[in-house]
Amino acid sequence: MTEDENQPLLDESGRHHTYTSLNAYITTNDNHERTGSHTTFATGEKLISGRYESLDYECDESEISHMEEKRLGHQHTRRLAVLKWVIMLLIGICTGLVAVFVDFAVKNLTKFKFSYVQNRLDTCLSEHCLFTPYLTWIAINMSFVLVSGLLILWEPAARGSGIPQVKCYLNGVAVPHVLSLKALIAKVLGVIFSVSGGLAVGKEGPMIHSGSIIAGGISQGKSSTLKFDFHIFKHFRTDKHKRDFVSAGAAAGVAAAFGAPVGGVLFALEEGASFFNQQLTWFIFFASMVSTFTLNVVMSAIDGHFGDLSSPGLINFGLFKDVPYMWFELPIFILMGVMGGVFGALFNELNLRLTKFRHHYINRHWVLIIEVLLVAATTVVIAFVLIFTTMNECRPIKTQVELNSPTIQLFCPDGQYNTMATIVFSTPENAVRNLFHSEIGTYKAWSLLAFCIVYFCLTCWTYGIIVSSGLFIPSLLIGASWGRLVGIGMHNLFPSIYFNPGKYALFGAASQLGGIMRMTISLAVILIEATGDIVLGLPIMIVLTVAKLTGDYFNEGFFDIHIALQSVPFLPWQSEVFLSRLSALSVMSAPVTKLKTVEKVETIFRVLRAESHHGFPVVDHHADETNNERAGTFQGIILRHQLITILRKRNFISLNDSLRDYLTLDDFRESYPRHPSIENFISLNDSLRDYLTLDDFRESYPRHPSIESVHLTDEERELYCDLRPYMNLAYTVSHHSTLPRIFSMFRGLGLRHLVVVNDKNEVVGMITRKDLARFRMIHKKGHTSIEELGISN
Repeated sequence: MTEDENQPLLDESGRHHTYTSLNAYITTNDNHERTGSHTTFATGEKLISGRYESLDYECDESEISHMEEKRLGHQHTRRLAVLKWVIMLLIGICTGLVAVFVDFAVKNLTKFKFSYVQNRLDTCLSEHCLFTPYLTWIAINMSFVLVSGLLILWEPAARGSGIPQVKCYLNGVAVPHVLSLKALIAKVLGVIFSVSGGLAVGKEGPMIHSGSIIAGGISQGKSSTLKFDFHIFKHFRTDKHKRDFVSAGAAAGVAAAFGAPVGGVLFALEEGASFFNQQLTWFIFFASMVSTFTLNVVMSAIDGHFGDLSSPGLINFGLFKDVPYMWFELPIFILMGVMGGVFGALFNELNLRLTKFRHHYINRHWVLIIEVLLVAATTVVIAFVLIFTTMNECRPIKTQVELNSPTIQLFCPDGQYNTMATIVFSTPENAVRNLFHSEIGTYKAWSLLAFCIVYFCLTCWTYGIIVSSGLFIPSLLIGASWGRLVGIGMHNLFPSIYFNPGKYALFGAASQLGGIMRMTISLAVILIEATGDIVLGLPIMIVLTVAKLTGDYFNEGFFDIHIALQSVPFLPWQSEVFLSRLSALSVMSAPVTKLKTVEKVETIFRVLRAESHHGFPVVDHHADETNNERAGTFQGIILRHQLITILRKRNFISLNDSLRDYLTLDDFRESYPRHPSIENFISLNDSLRDYLTLDDFRESYPRHPSIESVHLTDEERELYCDLRPYMNLAYTVSHHSTLPRIFSMFRGLGLRHLVVVNDKNEVVGMITRKDLARFRMIHKKGHTSIEELGISN
């Protein structure tokens, strides 16, 4: 072997392909890494972050994978199927228990806070010292919220609801620490203190993130944070298997939050899952049912009536009995959908601008904590103002007792309750239920209007501060307030017809939630399951659909906006048809670093030290390094962590003259026509028998070691690595293929790398999700254009 044969097959042309001529103002940079291969910048436009890597959801077709399947047999496959059901059972139980813990803690902390403040108020009403309970309320809320903020500083991945991060993970993006044990602890404790601290947040959204973390941890049988391995479920330590379990965890979180197992399945399908089949649907539904059942059983024991399963979720909207609607109300529901879409788009735009402001000016830790405390104090001040301005709005309490809705007597005589205090001085879940089921005349129109505007602004300001927070319940509360206002207006316009204001509060809540989230099917089923009335299914679906269509006219959904703000290479369900003018040559990264089927250790080590790529095409050994037209026939692809494992395990060989004729698998198979496998090649030399197994590659998952952990002697650097048993027979695409076809293949198969080959099956480029995500369609005022984003290093 000549000295030149020891070098990797690098295309040294030093130039990129012309990516596109759609945007003439975009320039290219030849000095790039795989994480930022297209450094094309449009002035004033957003970039795609190069720090995000893709997950590998592709099926393993390597030789060692086939040998493991053959060795273990069908009995092992059946055992794995049983283990999946066991893991789904554990996911459901643990998610339900976490939901119970969150609900129990929030209820008791809130009860302590309100009881203490109520006692202070009762004392000070006679002693004229209202300033004392006011300061007490502020101090308690600020203390609770401070704890939540400090937890997020400890683990930033627990910030917000976590739904955008879970969506990205299921989409195939490796978001750092999103499924870590630290994130679970910070998320659960953080949401307890943020909700108990009186912020305009909910605990339902974080349950989706919590369920995902629980699923990701249980399915791996180990904790990377604690550095402890239970030595179980090893077979599931792959991105592909973990994705399925995380989907089930997200659905179980929805089921525990809303008591909606079917809605949980649809949420996992609509909002994130990159892969779905019949078996996975059954698994996810099973985990969701177990989650809501576990919560129901434990809550019945806590409430003192064990076995009375009447609490399927964290939130209970109450049953809507005998709440019909007339055909002439359907146009009203459509208009409410339009209102929800407009208000939702306004909310998203305001929060977008506020988030950008935070990114530029509120980014130091101490400033972030000050903002959290300021929001907590402002919330209390506004709540006090609302209560004092409506202190004479008292209602008899008997109807509320019959409906089993919590009430607050504040400033009202015995037997009556303060309507505004009942909304402001209780948890958001209780406030929503109160707006749904209070009789007509309970709330004055101007009080609802004031509360709606104030809570809209508070929610918009609160979401984004460094606390664990959810947006579902605040959105429902905003919509329920203006929806009930619509019901009051209809009653005043048509006094001869009875318009149930609670019904309009429900449709307003659905409309507002749809206008912000832009979800349809899953939200409709969640609300139907939560209300227990299928009759209301059609109007709920109408307001959600209209709200989504109206909101989409102005901007994207809330979670999609925040995903874009983080510059995540998120891939939608399908590519726009207008992108068919682009081909693989337009979007691929080139030149590509390639390795030979049998490569020198020194070469592999040098490439890994010099390059940040996570996937390398493997080509046959008979490539001509001096001729770019003969760059080597594509054989497969091998990942970075596999190469590092091979180096760390010292899986090296020493080639002698008798083996050089067997450097291609095709040549080898000609010598063994009856047994065309790598096993025969291994038998030619004793040094080739000790190949690695899949367990060797799984043991470090998901935190694979870096190349800096590899230390080689001079003698080891002169040895060789046979990559053929470990390389995956990856998918390829012709360089003539159009972008929509490439996109469908990449998205549908959950690929991490897609190799571009020419007519001779020679590697000419590589496509990753960043290459696809940087092309976006822009729709403005009836015109459509293609936007090309740059990729930052």
